[in-house]
Amino acid sequence: MAGLVKRSFSLAGHRTSVALEPEFWLALEAHAQVQGESLAAVVTRIDAARAPGRLLASALRVFALDAARRGAA
Repeated sequence: MAGLVKRSFSLAGHRTSVALEPEFWLALEAHAQVQGESLAAVVTRIDAARAPGRLLASALRVFALDAARRGAA
């Protein structure tokens, strides 16, 4: 898979778009499914917990990587 895939979400009352590699979207979708949540709910939770100054795309990638690591452990 190559290139970025853009998705739009409503976060904290405003619309925003995030572009990630397809592999990260797949990892986030898999996490959402395991947790019984929607992708939008997972993204909202990550957005609310991210450190000030950290870009949402970066926070999503780090979360997906951490989730993959926890799953492999």
